[in-house]
Amino acid sequence: MGLRDIVGNVLARWPAWQDLTSLGHGRSFAELGMTDTATSGFTRTLLPRIREADTVVPSVCPYCAQLIYARQGKIIDVEGNPASPINGGTLCPKGSATYGLIVNPARVTKVKYRAPYSDHWEERPLDWAMERIVQLVKSTRDTAYEAQDPSGRTLNRCTNIASLGGATLDNEENYLIKKLFGGGLGMVWIENQARI
Repeated sequence: MGLRDIVGNVLARWPAWQDLTSLGHGRSFAELGMTDTATSGFTRTLLPRIREADTVVPSVCPYCAQLIYARQGKIIDVEGNPASPINGGTLCPKGSATYGLIVNPARVTKVKYRAPYSDHWEERPLDWAMERIVQLVKSTRDTAYEAQDPSGRTLNRCTNIASLGGATLDNEENYLIKKLFGGGLGMVWIENQARI
């Protein structure tokens, strides 16, 4: 018995193959449940979320090109961009989770601050938190910034602050971090979680 016979015998026992080969011999697609006969009335009423979108914005996550669909300024869906040569309209698991991350009702949207020696958290405005971070970074940088070495050679470096970027940052965000922290602040220790 040759390979062709073995494959033929395996296919002959496969129910899907039996159904397909019975077409034209008195059986139709509808009888095989291969048309809308397998669709319920409720399913027929469903429409895709993107049909109601009034805005579509191309975007990227660290892994795939995306299309962000919005209606009246609110995101209603995130899908893969079929024009992308990288992912061809598909999304990886992290890209697929983007929509759930954005619209998650448990997402923290206010700044929580706990003062030194305090036993509770306080809600603070975002502007206050950003200003506090800037002041702390500046004062920390100023305590150990090295403009020159003892020989007078230019260093312009800060060795007492480090940065560890998250694996969800894209190339553009990492580029800006490197420019700001390395070029702007003189930080030497800049790393990204995706490389570790």
